[in-house]
Amino acid sequence: MSKKIGRGNSQTQATRRWAWLFLGPVVAAFTIGFVWPFIQGIYLSFCKFRITSDATFVGISNYQAALADPSFQHSFWYTAATAVVSLVLINVFAFAVAYALTQGIRGSNLYRTVFFMPNLIGGIVLGYIWSMIFDGILSHYDTSILLETKYGFWGLIILMCWQQIGYMMIIYIAGLQAVPEDMIEAAEIDGATKWQTLFRVIIPNVMPSITICTFLSLTNGFKLFDQNLALTGGLPYLIQPDGSTINTTEMLALNIYNTFYNSSTAARGTAQAKAVIFFVLVAGLGLAQLAYTRKREVQQ
Repeated sequence: MSKKIGRGNSQTQATRRWAWLFLGPVVAAFTIGFVWPFIQGIYLSFCKFRITSDATFVGISNYQAALADPSFQHSFWYTAATAVVSLVLINVFAFAVAYALTQGIRGSNLYRTVFFMPNLIGGIVLGYIWSMIFDGILSHYDTSILLETKYGFWGLIILMCWQQIGYMMIIYIAGLQAVPEDMIEAAEIDGATKWQTLFRVIIPNVMPSITICTFLSLTNGFKLFDQNLALTGGLPYLIQPDGSTINTTEMLALNIYNTFYNSSTAARGTAQAKAVIFFVLVAGLGLAQLAYTRKREVQQ
């Protein structure tokens, strides 16, 4: 017995040594590639700098400048509106398509593939493709997606829905297939209609999928960058009384990018402060949404 115990202890120690051997490079890469740049980024948000080596600590002035920037304020509300509208539309259509494709219709696997394929195309490519499509349609009305804010807004919404509905559909299909059949059969025996079964039985059991899809669509809506850059580039713009401009279809990520690269190098600290505010905003909204929807999940 003692020999077996001794052998077991030696195997455990060997496993731990091998575990650290494999985990070490991963931890090192995560620290170098994420943790250290993240900490340095927070520090730089309190500094004035042209390059990181000449950073000068200036306190919270960068945050004051960021919060007082009219373009940043406009980008926040524009991003919030875009994220909320896309959140609702993406999840409603994705769930509807998933529900239809789990009803045993012929060719459902083909339809799943077709709906999922737009998610495989890069955001920059999608942006340029849809830019040409919208301009081709709007040319009949002697206008362009770059000339009116409302066209840019709905253009982004359509692009996001077209790209993400298929991905969310796959998650909803997995959730729908996990709903216990006996619960649906019991509801039918009790005389429940299809709508009652959907809202009283199916949707409560699909809440884990709703939690995931809501989180992804919400955070993706706020973090949108490449599609915004390729589709509208933030245009059109408004000239303020002080001579500054506000890009009316510019979302938060693009606003941070433009502040850092297109403004004077003196504004790079302000851009970094905007990035930290952006991170806190998205992380806070994501965690709040997860906490809210997880409370409504049904334990099977």
